[in-house]
Amino acid sequence: MNPLTILHLAANRWWTGSADPIIQLVSGLRARGHRALLGIIPGDRFAAKAKEAGIDLVEGLRMDARFGPRALARDVLRLRALIRDEGVDVIHTHHSHDHWLAVLARPKRDLGGRPPVVRTFHNLRSVKRDRLASTLYRRTAAVFAVSRQIESRCREAGIAPERVFWIPGSVDLRRFTTGADPTPIREEFALGDAPVVVSVARLATNRGHELLLAGIRLLIRRLPRARLLLVGKGETRRHLEQVVTELDLGKHVTFTGYRDTDLPAVLAAANCFALMAAGSDESCRAALEAMAAARPVIARRVGALPETVVHGETGFLIDDDQPESVAHALETILEDPERGAAMGRAGRARAEESFSAERSVETVERVYGEIW
Repeated sequence: MNPLTILHLAANRWWTGSADPIIQLVSGLRARGHRALLGIIPGDRFAAKAKEAGIDLVEGLRMDARFGPRALARDVLRLRALIRDEGVDVIHTHHSHDHWLAVLARPKRDLGGRPPVVRTFHNLRSVKRDRLASTLYRRTAAVFAVSRQIESRCREAGIAPERVFWIPGSVDLRRFTTGADPTPIREEFALGDAPVVVSVARLATNRGHELLLAGIRLLIRRLPRARLLLVGKGETRRHLEQVVTELDLGKHVTFTGYRDTDLPAVLAAANCFALMAAGSDESCRAALEAMAAARPVIARRVGALPETVVHGETGFLIDDDQPESVAHALETILEDPERGAAMGRAGRARAEESFSAERSVETVERVYGEIW
């Protein structure tokens, strides 16, 4: 298709949730010859990561709802000028605040073309079902859903089925390979040859850490050498450390803190990956990265995980919130390393087939072509 100028907007500053998928999408569109611009809340890790990826950020935007109506008006005027001056063909939004900004900033019909607005819904709660949201969705040419559950919610919210597109999460297959060296991580945390479970998730409420810890407590009764690495940072770390103490898991559970550049090595040190809840991006990128690293995945049926993990083939899906179910699934893999390795290889193959960044970009590009 002919190259387009696409303006991506994300009212986000944090390197979490939607940030990495947005950078992958923008980078992929640029690689396919499109001119992709990115506007975000400046001044934090998201901006730094975008610059590392070679993406120039739109200047002069604040996009923070906390600054009130005057800041909103300034952003609308800035966006309106940007759309006009840069010849923007499509505006792709990712959060409710920037979605409203895009609709308000489009030039009036008598002042030239009105670029279509599209939206990616990264989590279920962002799909509203009230009158105000209905007004917004009627002015939106297409929406992308990162899970089947979100796709269904979009239709329940009154968005026409022909304007709803499922776009599964994507993973950087080149970064997460089967060749990463686990030795530095195993040495850093004195893991030796112990069976290791890794979980990567923000240490926050409703992320399922308590369930996982309860499952690990049961697991070590059968596999006393098992270890758990909890990767991430967040506001509930002190609480979770207390839970570890109460469950007498101090010798079995390690808080690694946030890991970035060496995350492939952390996953390489794992015999199994576990994820008990979806985060702010319900494509569950952490599970996709584990699959790309050829690690079997134990996960609850939340977010996009039911259409990501193939039960019994690339890992196990847990239907309840019982520690016994978690422990049984982990034990099944850890006690049979050959089966775990086979599941990991199947996960890598599935990631290559269904969750490459290129495939996601192709889907988005096709929709742009249909609405432009």
